[in-house]
Parts: sequence; C-alpha cells; structure tokens
Amino acid sequence: MRVSLHKILFKNMLNRRILRIKAFKVLYSSVLSDDMTLSHAESQLEISCEATRDLYLYMLGIVSPLTAVARERIEAAKSKFNPTEEERNPNMKFAENALAALLDKDPDFNKLFAKKKLSWQQYDLFLKKVMSSVMTKDYYAEYMASETRSLAEDCRLFTRIFEEEFVDSEDLEKILEDKSIYWNDDLAYSLTWCCKTLKSLSDGERWQLPPLYQSETMTGAEVESDKLFVRKLLQSSFAAYERYSAMVAENVSGWEKDRLFSSDVVLIAMGLAEAVTFPTIPVKVTINEYVEISKFYGTPKSRAFVNGLLDKLVQTLADEGKINKAGKGLL
Repeated sequence: MRVSLHKILFKNMLNRRILRIKAFKVLYSSVLSDDMTLSHAESQLEISCEATRDLYLYMLGIVSPLTAVARERIEAAKSKFNPTEEERNPNMKFAENALAALLDKDPDFNKLFAKKKLSWQQYDLFLKKVMSSVMTKDYYAEYMASETRSLAEDCRLFTRIFEEEFVDSEDLEKILEDKSIYWNDDLAYSLTWCCKTLKSLSDGERWQLPPLYQSETMTGAEVESDKLFVRKLLQSSFAAYERYSAMVAENVSGWEKDRLFSSDVVLIAMGLAEAVTFPTIPVKVTINEYVEISKFYGTPKSRAFVNGLLDKLVQTLADEGKINKAGKGLL
C-alpha cells in the first residue's frame, strides 16, 4: 500500500504537537525512573529534538548507497562467465541518477553528514534487500522504461522509494533502534521532510538544512520561540507533576485508580501545566492536543479519560484563579 507522506507536511520539522510529544516522552521517562533531575530531563529533550533532524539527514543520505548497490549489481552481472546481452549493455538510468550525483557534490550536505558521523556502510544487506524490492515494483519498471532523464524524474522515483520501502519497514526499525533511542517515532516526520526536500531539489533549489522550529523561519518581537515553549512546558510539568498527579488521584474512584494508566496521568499533568503556564494558548486547544496524543500513547479508554478529567481539573484550577488567559475566549 502506498502511504502519502505529503499529507503531514509542516513549515518546520517540529510543530507544537510534536514538541508536546517529545516533552511527554521525557517527562514519562523521568516518572518511571524516579531519579531524573530537571537538568538531565532538559538535556534529553534537546537531544530528542535535534535527533529528528539527524534522522532526516540519515534517511536522505541513503540515496547514494542505494545507487552504489545498483552499480555493483551491474558490474557483477558484467563479470559473469557468460553474461547476457542485457547484462553486457545494461540500462544505466538508475545507476547514473542525477539525484545521487547532486547530493554527492553538495559540500554542505556532505560536511554535515560527516560531522554527525552518519553512515550506511554497516547495513549493506539492508541496502541490497531494499534495492531488490525496488526492482520488482511497477513504478521502478516505468522509470527505467522511460527514455527521458532528468533530476525531477529521479526525485519522483526516490519519493516513491521513501514512501513504499521505508514506511512500516521492520528491518529499518531495527536499524534505527540500534542507531538512536529517539529515532523510531520520528521516522514519519523525517521521511516527510526527505520528500519535501526532493520536491525542492527537483524544482532547481539548492539543498538547505530544514529548520527545526517555526520560530527559526520568522522574525519580529511577537514571534514566540517554539524552543522556549517546549522547554517551559517541560520545566512547568516537571515542577508541578506531584501536585497535578495527586489531583488526578483525588478525582478518580478506587476502581479507576487501580486501572489508571501511568501515561494518562502524565498527559493530564502536562495539560494542566500548559493551561497554567501559557496565557495565550486557549484551554480548548490544550485539552484537544493532549486528548489527541493519548490516542497514540495510551489505551483505548485513554481518550475519554484524559478528555473528561483534564477538562474537569482545568475548570477547578480556573475557579481557584490559577489559570489566567491573556484574551477573551481563551479560557
């Protein structure tokens, strides 16, 4: 099944929901470990955010290794004792694709790839398996049969490869787990940006490192830093977690408490911290965000539980005068 990654394109790599998820994971980890300091949590958050862009670089960097595998296949076929006519005169279109040549010659891309110490060298078997799979696909056959050669056509082919070969790939998941504890959940975001990069390259633009935060692409005193947002969110959630988790416990019955999923408590605590800490974010937005996140990091019952209890506790804090919003309609 073809999965279109373009449906989740963002102006920047880390939008507010992704930042909330990253803060949630760090806070959840600190709750489970019970000995993580705030400074360590902040460090883990920063590493996690930067890891998304590292994974983008890593996945975009697979273009040249895959191309090299194709060239090796061609040379091996030519070296056979009695090669066929097709093997003696192979179709070199993919092996000589313009995209690999472009990235190989891009000094900024290669400098950063080397600086991050990224490499596909030890995953030769995976690369060969991917290439074998690609060669069986109709989209590859159509590409090879076309007599036209252009960077745009090569970019479209690799977009299909990113969409069809890497989404839900168990082999790739294992590789990412070996490389970084932060990478698996970031694959969709990173592949999305790879596809967006391929589109810009096909339009004649030079490769540029994507911005992590929306605030990196905007100017003006009114621009709120996304980096500061996620840092403040983690700090406020970390500082108030015991108080807010106690509020959760006080507002559930004994039966519910026994079945209370720990990630739900963390999400509700974060929602309360956000409602109190950020006067310009509407309460409805905050509640909706954590309800949506609970769909992916909780149980089938988490959505209803987080929605109902977070709404109730936000109202409690508002009645106590602890939630103050900067405009009408935000509470």
